[in-house]
Amino acid sequence: MSIDAPLGASNARVKQLRRLTRRSERPARRLFLAEGRNAVEAALAAGVAVEVLLGPGADDLLPGLPGLPGVPDGVVLTRVDDRALAALSDAVSPAGILAVCRSIDVPLGEALVGGFVAVCADVNDPGNAGTVIRCADAAGAGGVVLAGRAVDLHNPKTIRASAGSAFHLPVAVEPDARAAVLAAKSAGFRVLATTATGRVDLFDAAPLLQQPVAWLFGNEAHGLDPDLLALADDEVAIPIRGRAESLNLSTAAALCLYESARARR
Repeated sequence: MSIDAPLGASNARVKQLRRLTRRSERPARRLFLAEGRNAVEAALAAGVAVEVLLGPGADDLLPGLPGLPGVPDGVVLTRVDDRALAALSDAVSPAGILAVCRSIDVPLGEALVGGFVAVCADVNDPGNAGTVIRCADAAGAGGVVLAGRAVDLHNPKTIRASAGSAFHLPVAVEPDARAAVLAAKSAGFRVLATTATGRVDLFDAAPLLQQPVAWLFGNEAHGLDPDLLALADDEVAIPIRGRAESLNLSTAAALCLYESARARR
């Protein structure tokens, strides 16, 4: 444990860590940055944080500072100044605390567990991806798969939108969306695709949801690729009673995941 004078933006260590803000750098080094108290505490609890970076006035953001009894041995504590904090953060208003973490994605099979899971195909908005992970965690899903040309799990916005949930449940990254769906079917999940024209109304889907289910969600703008949709066992429609054209992806996912939780209660 080390916590010396604050490092500035020109410090070699800060410059090295700043490279983790690039998507290409994170998988190469199997490291990423998690910002904010929730994310840092979750990373520490999960045992994946290797260093905590504290900005000015951040001593009240973790329990026990400056003694930090809750920080495991071996986790380095580093103070940084405002300019260094701004260089490492992608937020308009940096949260004041970050953690350098080991990558948290798991093999595909480890995320296809439990009574229901979420498979996000080609989801490219980090806020949506993080919110789906958060909803899956809250609803009690077994795991989440980011499939196809999906946003980076370790994108700072994805981690922030998950509010710590990315560290709570297994999340797999599978570049081949078809392989992800076939793996879910092989693992015993019934694949349910969400479509506007689905033959099954979500509010009538309880009999389907009492068995293991993999919810298949598509791209925010274009929905599911037809070839991928053809692999689904059923198509489920979320009823829209008012005049709204559609629902945001993460809102739709929350409804579907909680319907699964309710059906299996």
